[in-house]
Amino acid sequence: MMSTIHNPSNPSATARATVAPSVTPVILCGGSGTRLWPLSRKSLPKQFVPLIDGKSLLALTIERLQALSHHMLLVASEEHRFLLADTLEDAQVQGDLILEPHARNTAAAMGLAALWMQDQHHRQHPEELHSNVPSKGSPLLLFCPSDHHIPDIPAFEHTVRAGVASAESGAIVTFGVHPSSPSSAYGYIHFEKNSNPQSLTVSKVRAFVEKPNVQTAQTYLLSGEYLWNAGIFLTRCDTLLDALKRHAPDILLSCQAAMKSPRLEHIQAKSVSMHSRFVRPDADALLSCRSESIDYAVMEHHPKIEVVSFEGQWSDVGSWNAVSDLTPKNQEGNQIVGHGLAHQTHNTFIHAPNRTVVALGVEDLLIIDTPDALLVADRAHAEGVKAVVALLEKNNDPKALLHRKVHRPWGWYDSIDQGERFQVKRICVKPGASLSLQKHHHRAEHWIVVKGAAEVTKGEEVFLLGENQSTYIPIGEVHRLHNPGVTELEMIEVQSGSYLGEDDIVRFEDTYGRVK
Repeated sequence: MMSTIHNPSNPSATARATVAPSVTPVILCGGSGTRLWPLSRKSLPKQFVPLIDGKSLLALTIERLQALSHHMLLVASEEHRFLLADTLEDAQVQGDLILEPHARNTAAAMGLAALWMQDQHHRQHPEELHSNVPSKGSPLLLFCPSDHHIPDIPAFEHTVRAGVASAESGAIVTFGVHPSSPSSAYGYIHFEKNSNPQSLTVSKVRAFVEKPNVQTAQTYLLSGEYLWNAGIFLTRCDTLLDALKRHAPDILLSCQAAMKSPRLEHIQAKSVSMHSRFVRPDADALLSCRSESIDYAVMEHHPKIEVVSFEGQWSDVGSWNAVSDLTPKNQEGNQIVGHGLAHQTHNTFIHAPNRTVVALGVEDLLIIDTPDALLVADRAHAEGVKAVVALLEKNNDPKALLHRKVHRPWGWYDSIDQGERFQVKRICVKPGASLSLQKHHHRAEHWIVVKGAAEVTKGEEVFLLGENQSTYIPIGEVHRLHNPGVTELEMIEVQSGSYLGEDDIVRFEDTYGRVK
């Protein structure tokens, strides 16, 4: 639905200007990013990693979408809820976070989002539930992956706006990128040239094509009729739900059951002006849902799909080669981030944020260093990292899933050293945050405050510790750590005992709902 407004700032120009309908961004945050191991892992996937100029891809996605709306909807794993909440608050953006108890791919994720937005629309306009009342229009949703890099924000916004009219008329609009090479790493969209006489930018989609081999991709590139599939969709709520009902009714039924009575929880925020919520679908209902991408479930079968081509820079940051493409090359073709040094070396990417990494007399390598794991790969084998992660998981190596530095809702801890019957951690607690009231059956803990102030609960005692002060928590003692200050609390924890696993925790009280 289009409307017009008067523009008093320029009376000599056209007095009436077109205003596009509001678009609600929906960010899909469920990816695991295993091809960017060891930097990206299940506990901290690539969308949360500070990958570009100290910012995460999710933070950059939110910045980009703020041009369209300051209220967003995110769909993500329950496991990452506090990382998501922190990112939203840092960006000063409000939104609802739909937390998937089980990952069921993009068809279910988009179905959950559309059902939630439809429900919110009906709550705002209950009169529309009566058949004799005209509808004010179904909400317009822009589905975006959380882990793409699109630096040209004005060009992105312009491209989205170009698809609004088609989406409002009932089409599912997708967005494609003109291929710059015959890449076999992307899916393709086959479109009809000049198929929409009403628009110079929107074309009908003939087919979605899976990742081709290089030879086939070359023919696509030369034909000029194919775009890289960016995985971004603009559609009305009712259009998407009708398409799911038509092409994947079982997925829609599972989503409807899951969203019949979702549990809501307001997110605690430092800013009183922030009003965001966790939305929890029913876990049992979603457990039975078929896991399938929206491309397979709907897009390959739906008759009314149109595409808008994006002319700006785009990357799905899907491999270490893609990451290296975001870094300028020196005269030898090397790309270095952090503390890397390349000598007599060519066409090599070094990611070394923590310590000095030297490449001597090599070429065409990817070298990715982290505190607890190192990847050295030939550039030609960048797509094979995913298989390596699967092998690590098969061998029960925790480094496949967890970083040495582990984020928690109250802050983070870094396992500095460990050996037989001991472990040393560096712990950082956010201002005002608390760990759970807990005890351990198999380990004792020594706490030393390095920076800030700590409020310690130990049995019946509650006392304060300042910098360079310490305390001892015996095995079996009920205890809690709280930061009462306005600056971060940093401390060293030395654990000793017969078993030091993270599952040796009995929680009695917890601010973050982790008491079972």
